[in-house]
Amino acid sequence: MNSPSGATGAVAASNGALIRRLFALAWRYRSRCFVVLALQLALLTLGLSGLSLTGLGIDYLGWVLAGRGAVQTAEFPHAKFGLQLPPSWEPLHILLLIATCILGFAVLRAVLNYLYTIAINRLVQQRLVVDLRGEVYDKLQRLSFRFFDANTTGSIITRVTGDVQAVRMFLDQVMIQSVIMVVSLTIYAVYMVSLHPGLTLACLATTPVLAVLSVGFSRYIQPLYQRSRESEEALVDYLAESVQGVQVTKAFGREPEDRAAFAAKNRAVIDQQQGIFWRVSLFSPAVGLLTRVNLGVLLGYGGWLVIHGQLPLGTGLVVFAGLLDQFSGQVNQVATLVNSVQQSLVGSRRVFEILDAPVEVVDAPHAPACAQPGGAVRFEHVSFGYSAAEPLLRDIDLDVSPGQCVAILGATGAGKSTLMSLIPRFYDPMSGRVLISGTDVRQLRLDDLRRNIGIVFQESFLFSNTVSANIAFGHPEATQEQIERAARIAAAHEFILQLPQGYDTVLGESGNTLSGGQRQRLAIARAVLLEPAILLLDDPTAAIDSETEQEIFTALETAMTGRTTFIVAHRLSTLRRADFIIVLEEGRIVQRGTHAELMRQTGPYLRVAQLQLVDANERDTFLRERGVSP
Repeated sequence: MNSPSGATGAVAASNGALIRRLFALAWRYRSRCFVVLALQLALLTLGLSGLSLTGLGIDYLGWVLAGRGAVQTAEFPHAKFGLQLPPSWEPLHILLLIATCILGFAVLRAVLNYLYTIAINRLVQQRLVVDLRGEVYDKLQRLSFRFFDANTTGSIITRVTGDVQAVRMFLDQVMIQSVIMVVSLTIYAVYMVSLHPGLTLACLATTPVLAVLSVGFSRYIQPLYQRSRESEEALVDYLAESVQGVQVTKAFGREPEDRAAFAAKNRAVIDQQQGIFWRVSLFSPAVGLLTRVNLGVLLGYGGWLVIHGQLPLGTGLVVFAGLLDQFSGQVNQVATLVNSVQQSLVGSRRVFEILDAPVEVVDAPHAPACAQPGGAVRFEHVSFGYSAAEPLLRDIDLDVSPGQCVAILGATGAGKSTLMSLIPRFYDPMSGRVLISGTDVRQLRLDDLRRNIGIVFQESFLFSNTVSANIAFGHPEATQEQIERAARIAAAHEFILQLPQGYDTVLGESGNTLSGGQRQRLAIARAVLLEPAILLLDDPTAAIDSETEQEIFTALETAMTGRTTFIVAHRLSTLRRADFIIVLEEGRIVQRGTHAELMRQTGPYLRVAQLQLVDANERDTFLRERGVSP
């Protein structure tokens, strides 16, 4: 997945489209968003009411101190509240009433703040993050192997975890906060204008300058966030690789170098983050300075208005000061908002790259259900490559009858595993067709196709689960009897019973508590449990010793009975067992035939055989197959 273009125009256009898409995503949760915004509007109203009452109390206190409270107590609240209080009320009673209202609003604000926190948490953590992470994971399950070939494990993990949080950040720290900011600033500005238009204009004169600075800073800092995310991804990649290769690191005594390399990548992440931090730290005080200039204007011009009787002290200057402080507080959030916008855009783009990745292998429209497609396999002029310019397989023609065993031999990179991967549609060919029982595999439903095929990889992966769960992974509804039957076919039943809890033993990560041969036998049992018509064996004995190889083939011979089998192999002991053999070179079939037939031909198969003839018995057999007396 390539990073977005660095061109300014391209990035701006891309950001605009990305923001529209994020708003569309937020629209799914509009009812919850409206609840959150309604709570914020209520909090804003209560805050303004409390501020107004504070100004009212100050004005009334000044009114009383001026000597008018004893005579005209009832007139003041009638003018301010719009209601008539009892004439007998003392000034202290009215001040207590105002104080009680202010306290009541404060308590109500505390309750609404609690409800707001609960609402925003349910919206972004319990709904959006969970839903989006599930959506990304679902898409990963539907992508072809080509996607995973092109992207590292660390990159995928980072996108599913950290980058999904960036989308959350856009919803609650950008979108909702932006709406709250716009509404708040509008209400504050209107209220200030209602108190004194000239003072409002003088105090807010720096706001356009701040807007220009914010837009420029946002464009400047976005590439830094992109590089920061790439550094974090490189760190996760290195960590994942180091954990997987810890045995090699320790075997060669490379721990110091490994720690130094990790420290360098870790330092690169810190350096990137500190670079962003220092820039944001410089921008925030600049915003704060501009907003504090407003307070100086307020004290100068506003004080002059109060002295000349053009603005009341409490409901005028004090309330205006409170409004300006709230206005400045919202404006001061611009730096944080700009920071959040850039983080969320960088992360969101990476999440949407997964969601937008093309699903190359899909069910054909109206593909009929077919529980058991059959075991006859045919390749018709099949070519395949990860790019059209570099095909891995070229014009493959191959016809395999039901129940036959085909061995595939070839050097590394010849296309052996790729050839087998076309049968279960891990990839689709660029040209030609792969047919099972006369039907193009692209016309079969993927679930039906893959349940008809059992696969044993060179290094079989086992999950951190029970032995039974691993065997029944492709057939979770299987009974214990079926699981044990598959284990017996795979010659795994005896060693399973010797495990601490038998079939209920929980395996370690990747099955590392078992030997290589035991893992392979569980993999064979997992494949056999499906009762597949086709078996794909990707060099299942390459990494095990000769004794274990014999155990595996004892299991395989039973598993292969009555099934069409493709097996990638390099050892003569394996190749001899096949009904016929194909030899691949540079993606083409250059030889085909039985072991005996290929031993009589000059070519790559004979060269491989000669390299493996290491004892007298092997040499005698070789000479007899060539028609020469030992």
